[in-house]
Amino acid sequence: MSTLLIELQCPQCGAPAVLEETDRLFSCDFCRVKSYLYSRDYFRYMLPNKAPEDANLLYVPYWRFKGMLFSSVPAGIEQRFIDISHQAVDSDFFSHSLGFRSQALKLKFVAPDTPGYFMKPRLSFDQVISIFEERFELSLPKPVYHQAHIGESISLIYSPYYVKHKIYDAVLNESIPTRPLEHFDLESLPGGPPDWKIKFLPTLCPSCGWDLEGEKDSLALICKNCSSAWQSKKNKLDRLKFAYIPDTGDDMIYLPFWRIKADVSEIKLNSYADLVKLANMPKVIRKEMEEVLFNFWSPAFKIRPQTFMPLAVRMTLTQPKEKLVNKFPDADIYPVTLPIDQAIESLKTILSDFIKPRRIYLPEFDSIEITPKSYLLVYIAFHRRHQELFQPICNYTIRKNQMKFAKNL
Repeated sequence: MSTLLIELQCPQCGAPAVLEETDRLFSCDFCRVKSYLYSRDYFRYMLPNKAPEDANLLYVPYWRFKGMLFSSVPAGIEQRFIDISHQAVDSDFFSHSLGFRSQALKLKFVAPDTPGYFMKPRLSFDQVISIFEERFELSLPKPVYHQAHIGESISLIYSPYYVKHKIYDAVLNESIPTRPLEHFDLESLPGGPPDWKIKFLPTLCPSCGWDLEGEKDSLALICKNCSSAWQSKKNKLDRLKFAYIPDTGDDMIYLPFWRIKADVSEIKLNSYADLVKLANMPKVIRKEMEEVLFNFWSPAFKIRPQTFMPLAVRMTLTQPKEKLVNKFPDADIYPVTLPIDQAIESLKTILSDFIKPRRIYLPEFDSIEITPKSYLLVYIAFHRRHQELFQPICNYTIRKNQMKFAKNL
């Protein structure tokens, strides 16, 4: 697995810098100003070119998806990590994917002053992802009851071409084998100058004006001065409710989880007692279990799919009942790298994993709707051991190298 490298200029002083695609918190090495990168939908990048100076560049868009795909099948959950690209205009004159170019070359953000003709996508991302789902389903046991994309990174990457008697790949400045040019009609591929630019948010606490902190890839910024947390939402920083479960130990790190309260249609899943029945857990149902409200739990950080879903299911079945403290723990904190909307996307897959009996519920799974009502970011302590992180509440272990490689997801 690899991550894209993107060149940009500091919005404050103009100094050059290189970011990884997962970076959101940018700190300039020259002026020391920190900014938070955001987009109204998804980021748009372009590949470098070696075209002659007089060439009129034509930029072809490609959807790029990177993330986890979970499929609910009769035997359980099939998971895989995918990193794919696909042409967004559906033209035979250009390659249908970027191959490894986006990983091998440094990209740049598309800017309004970029010269060239930028084609508009003709295929939506949903159409393209459906193509890939159909391809992946060929290797899955049937039937497939539900699929979810989690931890996804969606972007639009523009690859440069130009036309001069032939169509040239401007990345290599070489002509490409294609159909006769008399069949090429640029007017059938609408586009124009780029109308998008990257945006930056100042990283000052909206509550007290203090400098916000976070890792480069963190989606939640924290203020230690007024003990608050913030996430970008609709062109501004929005306060994020959070808490942590206290623990004792000398060497711990707190990992973030989303605790989500949601309504589930068609089945009764309101309390811990309902969970015990639905998951066929070997427990005697007591009256006090009826009073414990049920919540879904999902990691608020990216990790390999073979760990993400088992951990989410284990935490959901455990239903941590320890007292919550509404401040930051006095220990190391792992950054939030998976947003709440993608955690919500995981809820139906979590349910499909523990629901029993599967042969009865899964064939009717399409009719089940999960509607989120509220959420809370909860930090839970993992004890550092030699090669692993151990969580005693749910009795789960994560290999340390998984957390290291998660930076590339």
